Amino acid sequence: MLAHGMVHTYELSIPIFVSIWLVEFDVLSLGFVEFGVTEATLGLVVTAGYGLFGVGALPGGVLVDRIGSDRLITACLFGMAASFVLLGLSPNLLVVAIALLLWGAAASVYHPAGLTLLSKGVHERGTGFAYHGIAGNVGTGLGPLLTAILLLFLDWTVVAILLAVPALAAGAYAVRAQFDETAAVDDVAKATPNGGGDNENDGGADAGNTDTGGDSRADSVGSLAEFGVETRRLFAGAFALVFVVVMASGLYYRGFLTFLPNLLEGLPGFDPLPLTSLLPPVVTDALGVQPGSTRSINPERYFYSGLLIVGVFGQYLGGKLSDRIPVERGLAGGFGLLAVLALVFLPAANAGIVPLLAVGAMLGAALFLVQPFYQATVAEYSPAGTRGLSYGFTYLGVFGVGALGGAIAGTILTYGTPAVLFATLAGFAAVASGIGLYLLRRHSAAGTGGVR
Repeated sequence: MLAHGMVHTYELSIPIFVSIWLVEFDVLSLGFVEFGVTEATLGLVVTAGYGLFGVGALPGGVLVDRIGSDRLITACLFGMAASFVLLGLSPNLLVVAIALLLWGAAASVYHPAGLTLLSKGVHERGTGFAYHGIAGNVGTGLGPLLTAILLLFLDWTVVAILLAVPALAAGAYAVRAQFDETAAVDDVAKATPNGGGDNENDGGADAGNTDTGGDSRADSVGSLAEFGVETRRLFAGAFALVFVVVMASGLYYRGFLTFLPNLLEGLPGFDPLPLTSLLPPVVTDALGVQPGSTRSINPERYFYSGLLIVGVFGQYLGGKLSDRIPVERGLAGGFGLLAVLALVFLPAANAGIVPLLAVGAMLGAALFLVQPFYQATVAEYSPAGTRGLSYGFTYLGVFGVGALGGAIAGTILTYGTPAVLFATLAGFAAVASGIGLYLLRRHSAAGTGGVR
């Protein structure tokens, strides 16, 4: 939970810095060529770091199955801290890009390591996913909020370095932490005849789940040939459809959040509020804010943070529901809701601050409600022995392919309109919802004697 919170603290603080970098930097110089800084340029820079965050999850998943979660999570924490120190020392946008790449590489191992630990070490898996998700959402919401507050008084470079401190402390704790990584493997195996999971869906059959609960790493990947065999085994069944769902989820998630603060800047009610006009002189003097200072509260940053904090409730609800209803039904309903909310977001924004707050709260909850469902779906459609590989592919889809959502959003906002962006996001969600409906029908057919 500590590590998950830190991963998302850094991940979702980056969009706040994006709005600063758009003003701070004029060009991206690669030595032999220079590019002007626009939403499209920054979208590509951020996509590079976020993309490695996802792409690295696949080799990270392989490593989890070979060496376990403990060392990888510890390395992740120290690596993320180092990358944010470098970010704070960045003299130009090229070094910013390098720091984001280093962060992506360090953070990439977390999700396959952490989720494998939960799926094999926690008895009540759905509830474990829910609490784990809540910790992530606390980091997701409070991380950007802390960043926004610190930016009221400090330069962004100092803020980036200060953000590295909690990960260093968490890493020091992780070095000493001890736990049984396979405490629930026997339970997982006994839950269904084929070891599929702990709810009524026997989706593990589609993935060819043959885990028997004895050696949890019996099917682990030890060579390139074994990697190919286990990959074909995963994608020969319905896991291939689940992979499309997680890709669509990642594209929606990154496409919506990366430029959200910038999208809100020009809306009524989001004008900057000077600190000197909000606080009495005795307070501003104590905080070192001089009369006539340009430091101000940017409401869009706090709306963004609040939307993410609301995701805590969606994450918890999704985790509890994933233990009580077929996960396919959760996918269909959750992504269907996201499609509708994408289409009504701009009309709500144009209708005023109250409708925008209402739709924003629902979108924040729905954005994270779907995560426990697809995490549990992966567990249902994959064998325990290569669960790390399965989650590696999952987060390759969510954060690797999904990182393209930032580049897509930046390109659309540079050359198109916000309306086109939200229509595109609705399309991603509709695809995921449709696959959920298809998997639900297969589940129903299997339950009535049909062929899955």
